[in-house]
Amino acid sequence: MRFGIDLGGTKIEVAALAPSGEIVLRERTPTPREDYGAVVVAIRDLIAGAESKLGAQGTVGVAIPGTISPKTGLVKNANSTKLIGHPLDKDLSAALGRPVRLANDANCFALSEASDGAAAGKSVVFGIIAGTGVGGGVVVDGKIITGAHAIGGEWGHNPLPGARAEEIPGPQCYCGSHGCIEAWCSGPALEREFADATGHNLSAREIAAESEAGGTVARQIFDVWLDRFARSIATLVNILDPDAIVMGGGLSNIEAIYRELPARVEHYAFTPEGEPLIVQNRHGDSSGVRGAAWLWREGDPKGLPK
Repeated sequence: MRFGIDLGGTKIEVAALAPSGEIVLRERTPTPREDYGAVVVAIRDLIAGAESKLGAQGTVGVAIPGTISPKTGLVKNANSTKLIGHPLDKDLSAALGRPVRLANDANCFALSEASDGAAAGKSVVFGIIAGTGVGGGVVVDGKIITGAHAIGGEWGHNPLPGARAEEIPGPQCYCGSHGCIEAWCSGPALEREFADATGHNLSAREIAAESEAGGTVARQIFDVWLDRFARSIATLVNILDPDAIVMGGGLSNIEAIYRELPARVEHYAFTPEGEPLIVQNRHGDSSGVRGAAWLWREGDPKGLPK
């Protein structure tokens, strides 16, 4: 049995994967707000409860909104700030009595979709999570490419490629820089551009729908947003030339992305001689917890309780 944990800012979810990849149990609990120790206890109790209900023990993988620093062994870059500076993998391992593997949630998303999702069977996969932010993960031959500093796939904090005069310096990103891809291509960025142009507040999906319905201003705003997204993805194509790019997050439900982005990316990329394969995720909001479970492969005895 493989157990996956998706540790979010508001909820912690556990899923149990059978050898077939089928989810046989899925439960969640609110993320404790009080302190870091309460988070460790909540995860321990979720796993204990799941194993009790199933009558089976298994490996544990955890998707976190950050990463473990290779230099310090502590959590960094987490938007759940109470995790920062703690050895979460070691603390969970002690609490559960077995090794625990942790990975960034975007990496887990990419691993899930590369393992048995929309990019199953593809060698080089880039997973994009686009919603309130813009994140990414790289999987090659079924393995996450974490990188020397555990920031592999963090393309959302690159500057917008090919920035034009009116796009410089660009909006400020939460990371402190200006003009990041995330600051231009996230859902809130699209909503901000529309509100600035019209004085009205619509969600990103509503703006896309209004564009589809023939709204002139919505179409103009959405067209510019797609162009920025295409320039950003083209840099990925130039570096990785992925066999598949899988979209996740709230913006992945916008159908126009799959019709319009591939040709735009081909236009900006370096002689790809064909449109990149850009597909919607198969597992939806299950991808994070499924990818966490996939951090251990079936039959790996190293991750079992002692």
